[in-house]
Amino acid sequence: MQKSPRTKPPSDAILERMNRLHPKIIDLSLGRIERLLARLGDPEKALPPVVHVAGTNGKGSVIAYLAAMLQAAERTVHTYTSPHLVRFHERIVLDGQAVAEDRLSALLQECEDANDGAPITFFEITTAAAMLAFSRTPADVLLLETGLGGRLDATNVIDAPRLSVITPVSIDHVHYLGDDLAGIAAEKAGILKIGVPAVIAPQPPIALEAIRARARSVQCPLYAFGESWSFEGTDEGLHYRDDGGPLTLPKPRLLGAHQLENAAVAVAAAGRLGDLKPDVAAIRRGLLEARWPGRLQRLARGPLADLAALGGRHGWELWLDGGHNEAAGHALAAMADHWRDRPLHLIYGMLNTKSARDFLRPLGPRAASLHAVAIPGVEASLSAEEAAAEAEAAGFAAQTAESVETALGDILTAAAGPGRVLICGSLYLSGRVLADNA
Repeated sequence: MQKSPRTKPPSDAILERMNRLHPKIIDLSLGRIERLLARLGDPEKALPPVVHVAGTNGKGSVIAYLAAMLQAAERTVHTYTSPHLVRFHERIVLDGQAVAEDRLSALLQECEDANDGAPITFFEITTAAAMLAFSRTPADVLLLETGLGGRLDATNVIDAPRLSVITPVSIDHVHYLGDDLAGIAAEKAGILKIGVPAVIAPQPPIALEAIRARARSVQCPLYAFGESWSFEGTDEGLHYRDDGGPLTLPKPRLLGAHQLENAAVAVAAAGRLGDLKPDVAAIRRGLLEARWPGRLQRLARGPLADLAALGGRHGWELWLDGGHNEAAGHALAAMADHWRDRPLHLIYGMLNTKSARDFLRPLGPRAASLHAVAIPGVEASLSAEEAAAEAEAAGFAAQTAESVETALGDILTAAAGPGRVLICGSLYLSGRVLADNA
């Protein structure tokens, strides 16, 4: 019996219209969202206490850890993150649940009506919708992730957050932020506010100095790694220390050496939340329970995992990661060093706004093969041929494939024995894989 086509939810049509309101996908400014928020009654002034998180790498993971810690302490937590993996609703999470379809549609419609066709980017108008949702739903804390940069990011309309956090800064989004690390760090540090404490993750020296300069200008107390807090990773977890003394904490649920750093940043942030601060038991529980899909996630079930098991192919593993810059490449390479028991095969696709070569170079010595694919339905994706050319420039003997499924089939056909497949290069690719592999 043929299935009837899935009916799109009302929010999809509104989101599609919103995508057409501005000729540029990204156009950093605060003027447009401030105008819209004023028309909506200034919801950004009626939010729960905000933890504002900027940086290049690890923002979402830090938020995932913080949310889990606070929830373990029986706090009510809202989160705002981007991009989504499968459904837009994932971006706006109210007390642990993605916003419901009927509510999202109503919020989007309210923002569309108030905007009245004026030019505004998709991220700006949807951030306004999120502000409405958060202002109308009481909570103990709102964990708010910047979209891009910081100083001119649409989320940077909060006058006085409870805490600011800057995760590691590196070169990324060069089309919008440039390729000067000090300048990028200064943009990220634009979220720092007068008198609001800020937790700073490990940074390259030039980035840290740019952050310090901004902090001095707004008299913002900094709690920087190596000065106010520190950590060391161990086989069992991490040893953390700040002015409250040492803590021995379990290995976090999220995999990879870089997740020890993200977890430590979250612990440092949790310790600066005043009356919202979770106790040690809640911190430990949060580290063990945090979830963040699409980041070194093993796919053990679903059509793709089933394909890897066809014909009794025991010993194969299928993994997924959305990292997309040089730092992510190094993090994956470090994980691959623990995967020496069987060959590693890469299936990758990337946006044309990212540096594929910088991402891939750290993985070169560790990969047995690479298949390049285009990201389905994403206009800014490299074509499979373009992605393969970038991989060859990074030192790979690359092949192209029409799809992830085709690439996986080619790998299985050519392999002499069990292996490990990593699908990587983009959160958008991760989202498509998760949706198709549901």
